[in-house]
Amino acid sequence: MVGACGTYGVTALHRLSLAVLLAASALVGGAAQSAVGEWGRPLGATYSGPEVRRRAVTPAAPLELEESHTVQIFESTAPSVVFIINSALMRQLFSRNVYEVPQGAGSGFVWNQEGYIVTNSHVVYKADSLTVVLADQTEHEARVVGADSDHDLAVVQIQVPRERLSPIPVGSSHDLKVGQKVLAIGNPFGLDHTLTTGVVSALHRSIESMTKRTIENVIQIDAAINPGNSGGPLLDSGGRLIGINTMIVSPSGASSGIGFAVPVDTINDIVPQLIQLGKVIHAGIGAALLPDSVARRTAAQGVVIGQVDPGGPADRAGLRGTTQGRSAQLGDVITAVDGEAVHTVDDWRRSLDRHKVGEQVQLQVLRDGASRQVAVTLVEVQ
Repeated sequence: MVGACGTYGVTALHRLSLAVLLAASALVGGAAQSAVGEWGRPLGATYSGPEVRRRAVTPAAPLELEESHTVQIFESTAPSVVFIINSALMRQLFSRNVYEVPQGAGSGFVWNQEGYIVTNSHVVYKADSLTVVLADQTEHEARVVGADSDHDLAVVQIQVPRERLSPIPVGSSHDLKVGQKVLAIGNPFGLDHTLTTGVVSALHRSIESMTKRTIENVIQIDAAINPGNSGGPLLDSGGRLIGINTMIVSPSGASSGIGFAVPVDTINDIVPQLIQLGKVIHAGIGAALLPDSVARRTAAQGVVIGQVDPGGPADRAGLRGTTQGRSAQLGDVITAVDGEAVHTVDDWRRSLDRHKVGEQVQLQVLRDGASRQVAVTLVEVQ
């Protein structure tokens, strides 16, 4: 009995000790919880513990060499990039008051200190007024000096002091390599001076312009290009202009990693003409061609001359146009230019775009089943 009573007493004591310990733990825990407040709630205005203080900043690691180079290029080039706002004039129905409505926006870059800005033709298309926003956020009225929709290029001009303009360094595009680094600067969705990077994905691509003409030697890139980037510069790793960002391939309208830029060699040929004449001089032979849809009905393996300008180069070379009526006769069929085959009107135009006014070309001409070569000197055409 004594032993039994002794065992019972020890067990009861242990239980009591355990209860005391649990109570003490609960008390301590409650005190700790009351010190920091209820979980999931603000700690309170009087609390001053470490939780409500700023965390220590971890020292930054030095920028890698490539990062530093990219930063340097952006900082040196950004002042050359502008934001362009295209506005249309609208008239209120009842008051007849005229007001401006933004109808588009894009990017551009400073070409020289005379205030000439280069952009895409579609950025300024049908603009009643244009506003150019410089890197210092000042806004300036702009006028379209000239545009070439065949290559989606345009030049506008603003009036600002020369010292406030930073012309972009111009490079070359004929020596580009697939895989080399590129940088694109623009104003996607109105977010000014946005930088994206990537590589040259492919060269010598062809895209269709607003006029349905083919733009050749286009640069394909994977740098992100979004609405608003149009007209912005594409740079090489040296910060030189190598193209103008023009279009993307995307089902959603946002960047999908396939962007295209008109090469700088084309820009450098066209921009001086736009500044001087407001248009691009196109070379031709003084003859109009039949549409491809009509030419295909004749089973002609080339482009068919529809009409010859009297006294023009084609006329002097003895080329024949198409006649209608009782004495209907198919015009001469041009199958090649300087040995390069032409199958469509677009092929023909691309061939002549490689030449200038005054140059001579050799045409392979088919008439009544007989083929011959004809030399023609190119003249300016509309």
